[in-house]
Amino acid sequence: MINKTEFNDLFFLKKKIYKDKRGYFTEIIREKVIKKKFPFLVMSFSKKYVIRGLHLQTKNPQGKFISVIKGKIFDVAIDLRQNSKTYGKVYKSILSEENSKSLFVPPGFAHGFQALSDENYVIYSCTRYRNAKSEISLKYDDKDFKIKWPLKKKILSEKDKSALSFREYEMLKK
Repeated sequence: MINKTEFNDLFFLKKKIYKDKRGYFTEIIREKVIKKKFPFLVMSFSKKYVIRGLHLQTKNPQGKFISVIKGKIFDVAIDLRQNSKTYGKVYKSILSEENSKSLFVPPGFAHGFQALSDENYVIYSCTRYRNAKSEISLKYDDKDFKIKWPLKKKILSEKDKSALSFREYEMLKK
């Protein structure tokens, strides 16, 4: 069942889990239910404290359906769609194997997360292929976003350490 948010086109699904003595079974995604096509599927593994993001593609932006298959993440999506009522606003949620939630982040959003468990496996079903030439990162700790990351310790890639501020991003668009 689709659960809408205050952000247009950003929603989450709470999946049914069928458990028995062997383990469990769950459906991750049904394209006919959410009415989206996903030609590109990727997975990341992150150790505790890792922050991935905040990432977006400036050309051919991707929508992402995010599911945690093991672990727990603090997930963040920022609306960067120019004419949106929620432009520049932040949506935060916890996604985990245990709560069985998946989040659809529409094209035009920056996305990132902090890994909260020792081992975190995240699947991204994407509406478009990756376009590395148009990828950018925004600062995870940008004061304009006021994101309170749950863990004090943070592990970042070199790319994310040198990310753009929100103001620098806005200047690029002019």
